[in-house]
Amino acid sequence: MTEKMNIEEFREYCLSLPGVTEATPFEKFSRGKFTILVFYVSGHMFCYFNIDDFSAITIKCDPAEMAELKERYQAIGEPFNGDKRYWISVQLGQDVTDDEIRALVSKSHQLVANKYRTKNKK
Repeated sequence: MTEKMNIEEFREYCLSLPGVTEATPFEKFSRGKFTILVFYVSGHMFCYFNIDDFSAITIKCDPAEMAELKERYQAIGEPFNGDKRYWISVQLGQDVTDDEIRALVSKSHQLVANKYRTKNKK
Protein backbone atom coordinates (compact mmCIF):
# COMPACT_ATOMS: atom_id res chain seq x y z
CA MET A 1 0.00 0.00 0.00
CA THR A 2 1.41 3.40 -0.93
CA GLU A 3 0.94 6.77 0.71
CA LYS A 4 -1.95 8.56 -0.93
CA MET A 5 -2.07 12.26 -1.70
CA ASN A 6 -4.91 14.16 -0.11
CA ILE A 7 -7.83 15.64 -1.98
CA GLU A 8 -6.45 19.20 -2.00
CA GLU A 9 -3.05 18.10 -3.34
CA PHE A 10 -4.77 16.16 -6.09
CA ARG A 11 -7.11 19.03 -6.94
CA GLU A 12 -4.19 21.49 -7.08
CA TYR A 13 -2.30 19.14 -9.40
CA CYS A 14 -5.25 18.84 -11.80
CA LEU A 15 -5.77 22.61 -11.82
CA SER A 16 -2.05 23.16 -12.54
CA LEU A 17 -2.40 21.51 -15.95
CA PRO A 18 -2.88 23.90 -18.91
CA GLY A 19 -6.41 25.13 -19.61
CA VAL A 20 -8.12 23.17 -16.82
CA THR A 21 -11.41 24.16 -15.25
CA GLU A 22 -13.47 22.36 -12.62
CA ALA A 23 -17.16 21.99 -11.83
CA THR A 24 -19.69 19.82 -10.00
CA PRO A 25 -22.17 19.25 -12.84
CA PHE A 26 -24.04 16.25 -11.45
CA GLU A 27 -25.57 17.74 -8.30
CA LYS A 28 -29.18 17.43 -9.47
CA PHE A 29 -28.67 13.78 -10.46
CA SER A 30 -27.14 12.68 -7.15
CA ARG A 31 -29.82 14.44 -5.08
CA GLY A 32 -27.25 15.33 -2.42
CA LYS A 33 -26.04 11.73 -1.93
CA PHE A 34 -22.55 12.53 -3.24
CA THR A 35 -20.64 15.28 -5.01
CA ILE A 36 -18.60 14.52 -8.12
CA LEU A 37 -15.84 17.02 -8.92
CA VAL A 38 -15.02 17.05 -12.63
CA PHE A 39 -11.94 18.49 -14.32
CA TYR A 40 -12.23 19.71 -17.91
CA VAL A 41 -9.87 20.74 -20.69
CA SER A 42 -11.24 22.32 -23.88
CA GLY A 43 -14.68 21.94 -22.31
CA HIS A 44 -14.40 18.12 -22.06
CA MET A 45 -13.94 15.87 -19.03
CA PHE A 46 -10.62 14.17 -18.40
CA CYS A 47 -10.84 13.30 -14.69
CA TYR A 48 -13.45 13.08 -11.93
CA PHE A 49 -13.91 11.79 -8.40
CA ASN A 50 -16.32 11.72 -5.48
CA ILE A 51 -15.46 14.57 -3.08
CA ASP A 52 -17.24 12.80 -0.22
CA ASP A 53 -15.22 9.59 -0.65
CA PHE A 54 -11.78 10.38 -2.05
CA SER A 55 -10.70 6.76 -2.40
CA ALA A 56 -10.61 6.55 -6.21
CA ILE A 57 -10.39 8.71 -9.31
CA THR A 58 -11.77 8.07 -12.78
CA ILE A 59 -9.68 9.18 -15.76
CA LYS A 60 -9.79 9.03 -19.54
CA CYS A 61 -7.32 6.48 -20.91
CA ASP A 62 -5.93 5.49 -24.28
CA PRO A 63 -7.80 2.26 -25.12
CA ALA A 64 -4.52 0.74 -26.38
CA GLU A 65 -3.00 1.06 -22.87
CA MET A 66 -5.93 -0.15 -20.76
CA ALA A 67 -5.27 -3.89 -20.75
CA GLU A 68 -1.61 -3.46 -19.81
CA LEU A 69 -2.46 -1.02 -17.00
CA LYS A 70 -5.15 -3.31 -15.59
CA GLU A 71 -2.74 -6.25 -15.74
CA ARG A 72 0.10 -4.30 -14.11
CA TYR A 73 -1.88 -2.71 -11.25
CA GLN A 74 -4.48 -4.19 -8.94
CA ALA A 75 -5.74 -0.66 -8.23
CA ILE A 76 -6.76 -0.01 -11.85
CA GLY A 77 -10.12 -1.27 -12.98
CA GLU A 78 -13.52 -0.42 -14.38
CA PRO A 79 -14.57 3.23 -14.25
CA PHE A 80 -17.14 4.70 -11.92
CA ASN A 81 -20.07 5.53 -14.19
CA GLY A 82 -18.00 5.89 -17.37
CA ASP A 83 -17.61 4.11 -20.69
CA LYS A 84 -15.31 1.09 -20.11
CA ARG A 85 -13.79 1.61 -23.55
CA TYR A 86 -12.30 5.01 -22.66
CA TRP A 87 -12.20 5.39 -18.87
CA ILE A 88 -10.45 3.65 -15.97
CA SER A 89 -10.74 3.91 -12.22
CA VAL A 90 -7.67 4.14 -10.00
CA GLN A 91 -8.03 3.15 -6.34
CA LEU A 92 -5.88 5.49 -4.26
CA GLY A 93 -3.37 4.33 -1.63
CA GLN A 94 -2.82 0.95 -3.28
CA ASP A 95 -0.19 -0.22 -5.80
CA VAL A 96 -0.15 2.92 -7.99
CA THR A 97 2.18 5.59 -6.59
CA ASP A 98 1.27 9.27 -6.47
CA ASP A 99 3.83 9.97 -9.22
CA GLU A 100 2.29 7.29 -11.43
CA ILE A 101 -1.18 8.72 -10.74
CA ARG A 102 0.02 12.19 -11.75
CA ALA A 103 1.48 10.71 -14.95
CA LEU A 104 -1.83 8.96 -15.75
CA VAL A 105 -3.79 12.16 -15.09
CA SER A 106 -1.37 14.13 -17.27
CA LYS A 107 -1.82 11.57 -20.09
CA SER A 108 -5.59 11.82 -19.68
CA HIS A 109 -5.38 15.62 -19.91
CA GLN A 110 -3.20 15.41 -23.05
CA LEU A 111 -5.45 12.81 -24.67
CA VAL A 112 -8.52 15.03 -24.29
CA ALA A 113 -6.70 18.31 -25.05
CA ASN A 114 -5.19 16.88 -28.25
CA LYS A 115 -8.47 15.40 -29.44
CA TYR A 116 -10.45 18.61 -29.05
CA ARG A 117 -7.65 20.97 -30.06
CA THR A 118 -7.54 19.13 -33.40
CA LYS A 119 -11.33 19.25 -33.83
CA ASN A 120 -11.43 22.98 -32.99
CA LYS A 121 -8.79 23.78 -35.64
CA LYS A 122 -10.70 22.10 -38.48
